Amino acid sequence: MSLRFAADTPDAIDLHIISQDAAEEWLGMLPPATEAWARASGFTGAIGQALSLPPTDTLPALAVAGYGSAASRKRGRFSIAAAAAKLPAGIYRITSGVPEDQMEIEALGWLLSSYRFDRYKTVAPMTAHLIAPEVIDAARVEAIANGEALTRTLINTPASDMGPPDLEQAARDLATEHGAKIDVIVGDDLLKANLPMIHTVGRAADRAPRLIDMRWGKTGPTLTLVGKGVCFDTGGLNLKPGSSMGLMKKDMGGAAAVLGLAHMIMTTGANVQLRVLIPAVENSVSGNAFRPQDILTSRKGLTVEINNTDAEGRLVLADALALADEEKPDQIISMATLTGAARVAVGPDLAPYFSDDQDFVAALEASAVSVADPVWRLPFHDPYESMIEPAIADLDNAPAGGFAGCITAALFLRRFVTGSNYAHFDIYGWQPVAAPARAKGGVGQGTRALLDALDRILTK
Repeated sequence: MSLRFAADTPDAIDLHIISQDAAEEWLGMLPPATEAWARASGFTGAIGQALSLPPTDTLPALAVAGYGSAASRKRGRFSIAAAAAKLPAGIYRITSGVPEDQMEIEALGWLLSSYRFDRYKTVAPMTAHLIAPEVIDAARVEAIANGEALTRTLINTPASDMGPPDLEQAARDLATEHGAKIDVIVGDDLLKANLPMIHTVGRAADRAPRLIDMRWGKTGPTLTLVGKGVCFDTGGLNLKPGSSMGLMKKDMGGAAAVLGLAHMIMTTGANVQLRVLIPAVENSVSGNAFRPQDILTSRKGLTVEINNTDAEGRLVLADALALADEEKPDQIISMATLTGAARVAVGPDLAPYFSDDQDFVAALEASAVSVADPVWRLPFHDPYESMIEPAIADLDNAPAGGFAGCITAALFLRRFVTGSNYAHFDIYGWQPVAAPARAKGGVGQGTRALLDALDRILTK
């Protein structure tokens, strides 16, 4: 689906945004009958409230939406989106009440509220549409919204229709849309191309593993995005219990995130040479599945002892990162639904990331606040390096003990990047409870912050 602002029209309805501390004054300015009706409706300016006022002799038809208080806005995001779905069908124009520096976030939230995943059943569309506020770059906001919609749809689609070939097709469709170049290495050709761990993880599945390699842009700094594309994760021979397998269609959330970010970058015409690498596999069970205690040799030549076949995401990412690093791009960013430890540490709403580049950190942290896309930095803690070094191989894919699982996973990945600035995001990719502008289901994390920060990150 395509998320777009409405065209301006003389029939547009003025929408006033009223905060809780301004609600009493606003109510007092209404004609007495209208004031009584608004008070009877319980309007206080709280977030999520919406009210459509009929015209009177002295007041044209208009609508109001609650903007809450500073404290309530701090506890959430996309405040106006909470009311958008409650407004009657129509085209609305925000006329007052939103600070200019918040207008882009609120307009984006409105667009994201209209996202629907309707592949398998009819879903009622949102009928309240917004005219783009004059103070925002409408085309850019639409590009961000549609990149996010792409991410959500890819994650929401079950593995029956989003296996490695389907993820490849989604990347091909995106490449065609933007005139990007794409190459894909499939099945046993991965061995010929020296991508052995991608092949090993995916070889037990009926749908062959593959590496998707997309390139766009001819000028500017070089940026490589690497996304984990495990289209379904059974855990392999270390089979997950059913309760842990229920959301594993989202284990390609890193791939979905980098494709959504790529759409944002290409649509906005960022001055960057972009490369997107996605190892797309299914971690399945079969007679030729890789086993605990196997020793794998990676593209980089490092050997890896397998102590848990359910720690497969870092294996496929490792080969892709080694390939990315061979070109020494200015920046490599990996995104993956990698560890449960990250969820335990920061919950589902924050996108934890790892970086040793202070300029990257400063730019990203500032952008995360300004675009309401929260991130949280975790450390590449060098003293934990010994935890990923087993007795008979260079690396251990699943250190015993259970401590610092997201950090040891990040340290594992960092071993495969030696010549480029590197940042790793261990995202959740799922909204467990519906919230304003974020329906329950797949969701992008960290991508809007990255888009906003890219100019500062890559031109430092």
